[in-house]
Amino acid sequence: MKTKFLMTGLLGLFSASMVFAQNGELNNAKEQYDSYEALGGYKAVALLVPKATAAITEAKTSIDKAAVHPKTANLPLTYAVKGAVYAALTLRDTVASSSTISFATADESLKKAREMDTKAENKKMIDNAYTKLAQYKLNKGIKDYGSKKYDAAYEDFDYYRSVLPADTNAIYYTGLAASNAGKYAEAITNYNRMLETKSSKKAAIYSDMASLYLKLKDTTNALKTISAAVEQYPNNADLSNKEINIYLMANKKNEVIGKLEKAITNDPKNKVLYLNSGILYAQLNDNTKAMAMYKKAIEVDPDYYEANLNLGYMIMSPALALFNTAQKLPANKQKEYDDDMAKASALFDQAKPYLLKAVQVNPKSTDALANLKTYYLGKKDYANATAITKQIDALKQQGGN
Repeated sequence: MKTKFLMTGLLGLFSASMVFAQNGELNNAKEQYDSYEALGGYKAVALLVPKATAAITEAKTSIDKAAVHPKTANLPLTYAVKGAVYAALTLRDTVASSSTISFATADESLKKAREMDTKAENKKMIDNAYTKLAQYKLNKGIKDYGSKKYDAAYEDFDYYRSVLPADTNAIYYTGLAASNAGKYAEAITNYNRMLETKSSKKAAIYSDMASLYLKLKDTTNALKTISAAVEQYPNNADLSNKEINIYLMANKKNEVIGKLEKAITNDPKNKVLYLNSGILYAQLNDNTKAMAMYKKAIEVDPDYYEANLNLGYMIMSPALALFNTAQKLPANKQKEYDDDMAKASALFDQAKPYLLKAVQVNPKSTDALANLKTYYLGKKDYANATAITKQIDALKQQGGN
């Protein structure tokens, strides 16, 4: 009996020692992980990299043991530490095949850790680990996007966004990748999220959303979106032009004309409204009304670049046509040649003040300079045409417009 009692006591002591050993592995894994983080983690300075590497390696060895032992395998802390350790390993790993495996292990462990962490005792560790996985997915997404693997990039960025839902870059990158992957509905969902933030990209987002709706053949929502954009950014010429184009695509010419006329009545000193009306009439091939609207815009603001640019080009276009026609006339058509050239010259001169003003207001605009160059060629002023050409070439080398 005494022997049996002694044996039972020894077995109990041995069992307790085993539990303690496995708890020791779990505690050591956490301690080594904390040490790794204290050393700077994956951002550790060169002098501390060996210590950091040793710490995370030992943490992995210990957590792998604790994760398979029946006494510690299903503890909330075990899942949290395993997720944290493997998240750290994922972010450190530069080999795609192994980092993908580490990511899957970390993600699975963290899901279980969050589910079991009912008292939020491990929340900080879990959140920190998820942030590492988000960083990993961001890095991977940038590489995939750069390699035009847009479907993969979308999945990467969407994970990043799911971890950091308030991060505007996460939302924007996800939407951008979705758009390039042809996932238009998903792109619109993310762009709508962007509109709820304080992002400075909202005007561009509205424009992109309208384009995405058009790709889905949803002109109703395209118009709704672009109209909301113009209302919010009334001085944005690109948005206004896009609104006009979408109205025309939807065969709603009368609606957009009426909209602009009403707006001008309510705000007769708004130069953008006159510019947009000019663009609309130009697209409808009503050049007389278009030029009248551009002139109205210039009356409001003589230095209005876009109005001067468009009006100058519109006046010059028939001059250019006459000039080119005259050059093709045979030698026995001298009188017709002289007449066409005289008419062309007069139109070129009418355009000149607007062409010069556009360059004066925006001297780095290659569009304005190209128009002025055309004027000089039409007037056979080759010296000035050559000088303008040099200006354009210089701007292109500098990356100008």
